[in-house]
Amino acid sequence: MDSETKASKSGPLSGVKIIDFTRLLPGPLATMFLGDMGADVIKVEDPDNPDYVRNYEPHINGVSMFYLSLNRCKQSLAINYLSPTGKQIIYDLIKNADVVIEQYRPGTMNEWGLGYEMLSSINPKLIYVSITGYGQNSSKAQAAGHDINYMAVAGALGANKSEDGTPVIPGFQMADIAGGAYIAMNAVLAALYQREKTGKGEFVDVAMTDAVLPLNVLQFAQHQATKKNDWLELSGGLANYNIYKCHDGKHIALGSLEPKFWNKFCTRVGKPQWVEKAGKKGKDLTELKREMQELFASKTSEEWLLMFKEDDICFTLVNEISDLENDAYLNERNMFVENQHLQVGKYKTINQPLKFKQAQFSNNKNAPELGEDTVAILKEINYTDERIFELIKNKIIKIK
Repeated sequence: MDSETKASKSGPLSGVKIIDFTRLLPGPLATMFLGDMGADVIKVEDPDNPDYVRNYEPHINGVSMFYLSLNRCKQSLAINYLSPTGKQIIYDLIKNADVVIEQYRPGTMNEWGLGYEMLSSINPKLIYVSITGYGQNSSKAQAAGHDINYMAVAGALGANKSEDGTPVIPGFQMADIAGGAYIAMNAVLAALYQREKTGKGEFVDVAMTDAVLPLNVLQFAQHQATKKNDWLELSGGLANYNIYKCHDGKHIALGSLEPKFWNKFCTRVGKPQWVEKAGKKGKDLTELKREMQELFASKTSEEWLLMFKEDDICFTLVNEISDLENDAYLNERNMFVENQHLQVGKYKTINQPLKFKQAQFSNNKNAPELGEDTVAILKEINYTDERIFELIKNKIIKIK
C-alpha cells in the first residue's frame, strides 16, 4: 500500500492489521466491511490459484463485478504461501498482525503450517477466526457444503416455504452473509475487545450453520409451545402482514400488524368490515386474503403509494434489484459506494451499514488487482529490493 493510501485510512479500526486468507463470499464480505472501518486488510492469494471469484461472471472488460463488490479497501499479496520461503514471509507478516481470517475446512491450515497453534506461537496476541460450514468439532466438520446445505440443517429452508409447503431457496445467500460474514465481523470485534482486557489472542470458531440457527429464534419458540411445524404468522400467515401484487405487476409489502395501522388501512380503502377479520383463521382468513389480492390488483403500485403517502401504516414498495441504486431512502443513508475503475469505468458497490457519528470511513479504494501491493507489503516488513527481486525470480511472489 502506498503512503498516500495508508495516510487516507481512517475509521474505528484504523491501525488493526488483518491477514485475509478467505475467498468467494463470506470471508471477503466481512473483511471488506472491516476494511471500510479502517482496518489494514491484506488479501493473501496464491498467484496460480487465486480467489475463484475473480473468474466469476458477470465481467466488464475482463473484470469480475462479483470480485469488485467484495474486495474494496484491501491490499493484494500474491504469494506461494505453501512453499517454505513463502510460508516464512507469512510468518514475518504475522509478527505484527492483529487478526487472521480463513475459511478452509478444519485442519487444512494446520496441514499447511498456518494453523492457530503455529501462528500464535509467533504472535501470542493474534486473533484467529476460522469460518466453516459445520464448525471445528462435529460429525459434519469435514463434510462439503454450500449456503443451501447450511440453511437446510439450521431449519431456515424448512421455515421458508411456498403456499403448498415446499421449501423455497431465498433470493440471496443467507448462510454466507448472515451466518458467515456478519458473524465473522462480530467475532473479530469481540475478540479485539477481549484482547484489550486480557492482552491475549484468541481462536474463534465460526460455523455458518450455527449462525443461521438464531434466525429461527421465534419459530423455534413457537414449536416449543405448540410442538407443531406451523408457519409463524409473520411469515405469510396473516392478511394484514403480507405481500400483494398490483395492477402493474409490482408488489406492495403491507405490514399493518398493530390495530392502529390496520384500522387506518381499512378506513382508507373503504372496507371497515375488514377491521375485525384480521385475527381470523381458516376459511375467513383465506377469503380476506383473496379480497385483498383483488383490491391491490385494481390499482398500480404508484397509485397505491400515492394513496397512502401521508399514512403511517407500514406500507412500502417491494424493490427489485434494479430499483435499489435509485431508491431515495438508500441514497439518503449513503448505502452505495461509487468507484472509478480503469477497465470497468464508473460502478457502484454496496456500502457497509454502520454509521458512526465521529469516525470517518475511507471506502472508495477499488478491489486490488492480483499482486498489486506485494512489493509495498514486503517493504513494510523490511524486505530489500534485492530480496524482493529474488522472490519474483523464483516465482514465490507475483507483482502487478
